[in-house]
Amino acid sequence: MGDHKDQQPVRVGAAVRRRRRALELTLAVVAERSGLSVPFLSQIENDRARPSRASLEKVADALRTTAVELLAAADPACSVDVVRADATEPDFAPRVRSLVRGHHQLHASEFTGDHDAGREFQHRNDELMYVADGAVEIEAEGRAYRLGRGDTLYLTGGVRHRWRATVPDTRVIVVAVAEHIEAVQDRPR
Repeated sequence: MGDHKDQQPVRVGAAVRRRRRALELTLAVVAERSGLSVPFLSQIENDRARPSRASLEKVADALRTTAVELLAAADPACSVDVVRADATEPDFAPRVRSLVRGHHQLHASEFTGDHDAGREFQHRNDELMYVADGAVEIEAEGRAYRLGRGDTLYLTGGVRHRWRATVPDTRVIVVAVAEHIEAVQDRPR
């Protein structure tokens, strides 16, 4: 009860097509940027192929967005949604789990284990990182910050940053204002 989306496959085709067209890109350009074929991208856009997480990340990078944003744009908004914890046995491989589905004003993801520490992020809007378990090191604005269990780091929109887990089985929750929202900073008067 309340898990109305559990059996529904996520269809990202329309979200990919909208983003590509908004950027005025052809399928050929997205194919070149992503390393995926034009026919495969066409199948994704027409919901005839369901991309793997890795392929979706490549498409998202080519479209200058994130897989989370594409997935959020693919799902209709709803007022209440439950995202269940993964019931599978832990395999200790790095993974990302979206904690919010739909086209909302925020997105949240849970990162378990390590990930590509060399990847730099810069989001248009604000972001909060919370260390649920383990420890991380975050580089932002030329400084390194070490966070342990229970610590948070707040980043305003536009801050370039990268992070890495420094302890095995680290879990980090990242909550951010969605990229499709034009967040405005309050200015002192």
